[in-house]
Amino acid sequence: MSAKAQYRDFCQTAPDVPVFAQAWYLDACSEGGDWDVALAYEADRLVATLPYFHKQKGPFRYATMPPFVKWLGPYVLPEFRGVLKKEHGLLEELIGQLPVFAAFKQNFYPTAANWLPFYWRQFRQSTYYTYRLNGLHQLPLVEAGINRNIRRNIQKARQQVRVVHHFSPKQFYEVNKKSFDRQGLAMPYSWAQFERHDAALAANGARQMFFAVDAQEQVHSAAYLIWDKQAAYYHLSGDDPALRDSGAGILLIWEAIKYASEVLGLACFDFEGSMLPAVERIRVQFGAVQTPYFFVWKYNSRAFELLEKLRS
Repeated sequence: MSAKAQYRDFCQTAPDVPVFAQAWYLDACSEGGDWDVALAYEADRLVATLPYFHKQKGPFRYATMPPFVKWLGPYVLPEFRGVLKKEHGLLEELIGQLPVFAAFKQNFYPTAANWLPFYWRQFRQSTYYTYRLNGLHQLPLVEAGINRNIRRNIQKARQQVRVVHHFSPKQFYEVNKKSFDRQGLAMPYSWAQFERHDAALAANGARQMFFAVDAQEQVHSAAYLIWDKQAAYYHLSGDDPALRDSGAGILLIWEAIKYASEVLGLACFDFEGSMLPAVERIRVQFGAVQTPYFFVWKYNSRAFELLEKLRS
């Protein structure tokens, strides 16, 4: 059985593989490259994995993050986490199975606290942050922790829009694109890529879309929530620049939090970042806690490193 086939079976039984690392999710996000996985065993039992996505640029093969995948990195079964001698051995085994890439770049899951074996192999690390709301089982306490300015914006938006779920993925994509257009940024993924991504999430019962619409059926804002067994993730969003004053985007964040709590029964809501000051302020005003995660990388090709620096 191939490593990918073993990993597919593993994802069916491991208790908390993040949605971003599920085999079906990686299948849908691997356009322009392919994914594979390193596997580590304990007494003939698969206990640790390291999925990775790789691309080819000229003569260089490199590992990077595919579209829509916020985090990857090593996954170790819960019983082996924090048992450092055992965990170090498993991580070293996974690292040793990686192909010799021109470069390796991954955002590790926020729950992956141990990157020391990567350091021993000359990888480097930067700390980034996401923002998480925990304790969603006590939603009134979460609501009480929201900044009063956010509360006002939510009330203002409720007077102008209602929240629905029945609009199409294509309509979501168009609203999402407007936010990039407003900033003069190229859309980072095509409609075909998003359609494939959405279809995989829908087939696996792991997404919900939210649309804030007014009496004329104009879409002010849209949000895209995904989830796994541990958390819900505020994955994508967009606003109509001409209708942003309604505050509908803020309302949709709160509606997504409520959905994660009341419908999904989850305890954690993850904003998937951001490092941008203006965005960070909103996350904190919702009461979210700054949560670190590791960006781990290594260049094995000086020529590829120089090429990337020139391109940037």
